[in-house]
Formats: sequence, C-alpha cells, structure tokens
Amino acid sequence: MRFQNRAEAGRELAGLLVGLCEREGLADPLVLALPRGGIAVAEPVARALGAPLDVLVVRKIGAPHHEEFAVGALAADDPPLFHTDTLRMLGLTEESLAPVVERERRELHRREQRYRGDRPPPDPAGRTVIVVDDGLATGATACAALRHVRSRRPAHLVLAVPVGAPDSLDALTGEADTVVCPHRPTGFAAVGQWYNDFEQLTDAQVLEALHAQH
Repeated sequence: MRFQNRAEAGRELAGLLVGLCEREGLADPLVLALPRGGIAVAEPVARALGAPLDVLVVRKIGAPHHEEFAVGALAADDPPLFHTDTLRMLGLTEESLAPVVERERRELHRREQRYRGDRPPPDPAGRTVIVVDDGLATGATACAALRHVRSRRPAHLVLAVPVGAPDSLDALTGEADTVVCPHRPTGFAAVGQWYNDFEQLTDAQVLEALHAQH
C-alpha cells in the first residue's frame, strides 16, 4: 500500500471520519492539522466534514547528532514530553536536552506567529476535535498534541492518520477517545516510505491552506 500523495491519503481518511461522526453522533467537529505535512491531509478531511481547519504546532525533540530520532516533543507552552525509556537507553537526561528544548520552543513560536499571526487558536472545549497528521512513526509529536488538546476539554478527541506504526498506534489508544488509521503495516520504518510523493511542504503552502479557511 502506497499513497500517491497526501491529498489522496486525506480523501481516504475523510470518508472514514464522515462515517465515524455519523455513526457516533459526533457533532461540531474541529480539524487540527500538525504542520507542515498534516495540513495537506487535513484539507480534504475538513472539507468533507464541513469543519473549520486550523493548525496545532508541535515540535519534535531530537536526540543530539540524530535529530530525526525523537526522544520527546513540545506543544504550545506545555512542559516538554519526554520518552523516559528512550532517554535512559541513550544515556540522556532532561537537563542535557535543555538547549534542544529551548531551540525547538523558539521554532514552535516562530511557526505559530507565521501561521496564525494575531488570530487566537480555536477553543476545542466541548467540541469533537480531530487531530490529523500525514503518518505516525514514534508517536511523540502526536502524543504531545493529544495531551495539549485534552487539557482544553474537548467533548471527543480523535487522532486520524492515514498510516502508522502498529506499536505506536497501540501506545496512543489511551490518549485519544478514537484512533482512526486505515493502514498499519508491519515493517514500518518511516512515514515517507508509504507515499510516492512526500515532498516537504513550505510555510507558504500551510498559509495558503489556512487562508482558504479564514
């Protein structure tokens, strides 16, 4: 199974999420994309649900000298969320990662300002909130995103990804009320391996998607 691109993946997710909302009576949906890649998947979802689309900026905390390997994540101004087992395995401490956390927090705030400007984030309280990304590898950023949204008291919290690592998805079942993921392949190494076109999105493309909504 490979998606042609994120838009195709989003259309498949959209059909499943429309069915879920109708079946479970989930009302007043709000779609929150994890930028950048999640925005292209979330666009068809928001369109199919007739729901507002916004972004939830989350930053990965990468291991020193191996930044793509997540040891934790940040959402908004929440405390960093670390994988304690991974830190122990790598001989790292939260204190030793403080410079990484500071750098990623600055980038998080830069992107929030870039994408949202002075527009306040939407209030998820009492709503059906659907957190969308283009895939799930370690689950670090998704977990930080879900915990941030959960703290703001949604009526129902959904994690929706087109493809994900089975173990990571299982680990997140307690973080969301519902996890929607149509493809859970064994031998999962990276999200990009499941897309023919996995070109990185730009800030301009994220802004274009958001401006179409607001």
